[in-house]
Amino acid sequence: MKQLKAQYKKILSDYIQSQNESNLYIGQNLIKQLIQKNLTPEDVIDLHKQAIEEIYNDLPDSMLHAYDFLIEVMIHFGLMFKEHQSLLIKQEEIRIEMDVAAKIQNLLLETTIPNPKDLDIGMVSVPVRKMNGDYVHFMHDANHFSVAVTDVVGKGVPAALCMSMVKYGLDTLEYARSNPSYVLQVLNNIIEKSVDDSMFVSLFYGRFNLENNIFTWSSAGHEPALYYNSTEQTFYDLETKGLLLGILQEVKYNQHDIKLNNDDFLILMTDGVTDFRTMEEFDSRGYIKELALNVSHLSAQEMCEFIYEKLQQMLNFNLEDDFTIVIIKK
Repeated sequence: MKQLKAQYKKILSDYIQSQNESNLYIGQNLIKQLIQKNLTPEDVIDLHKQAIEEIYNDLPDSMLHAYDFLIEVMIHFGLMFKEHQSLLIKQEEIRIEMDVAAKIQNLLLETTIPNPKDLDIGMVSVPVRKMNGDYVHFMHDANHFSVAVTDVVGKGVPAALCMSMVKYGLDTLEYARSNPSYVLQVLNNIIEKSVDDSMFVSLFYGRFNLENNIFTWSSAGHEPALYYNSTEQTFYDLETKGLLLGILQEVKYNQHDIKLNNDDFLILMTDGVTDFRTMEEFDSRGYIKELALNVSHLSAQEMCEFIYEKLQQMLNFNLEDDFTIVIIKK
């Protein structure tokens, strides 16, 4: 350390006398040695202070006190800087983990829109964060088409894990002809046993009979779907009172039927489509009805995209919740 002090003093003294680039360059190269010796910023300041004291014997006490103050400041700065760097590293690790988790979720919950006879189906599902708390599940066989629209009450990785449990439950049912009320009862028992008490799931499940055009639905605390009757030119809310999934065991769910005729359509959605927190007086469901009617001549997919784009514009492209909308046209 004595040799390092003497070396630093000479470099500093030479630079004070001449202020040329070569001396400055030598001083910059000395930094490598200081780093190798594990010197902290406050150690370097102390080294500089000692060199100045030896070069200038008559240095005023006030200047020395100023150096002492700077050393104390740098000690605390160094500690806080290390904490800050450690936090940044942890944040980056979390970001990478979330990216990986989001990719895995996308693979596990990948949804392919089916093409059943005489039905036109469209869907838009956009997460507000990396992990999507919404999920749409389709099932289709020769005579039936079924759809589940799900919203987990929660965000991030816990919601994604809960959503995986929902998908597992839906996959175990296998058949598109299963009664909606039965589907919800099975899912409720699975979720209530398998996930944390703080996690709840809302779900709308509908089954369409391709032979008689009957749509049967049931809901577990989910945003009511909209049904447009083209003959009456009127919208109806497909409401049914049902408890959120995962709260209690052995809950019974009701189901209801309607018949779809040509040019009728259904709008299934999560509350991220209708919940505009910055616009308390706004009739969001009425606005969605208006948008849908304006483009009812388009395909179901084009209708979904149009509604999403219009709502995005109205919210200044700042979603407040996961956004999922499904349109089924007859």
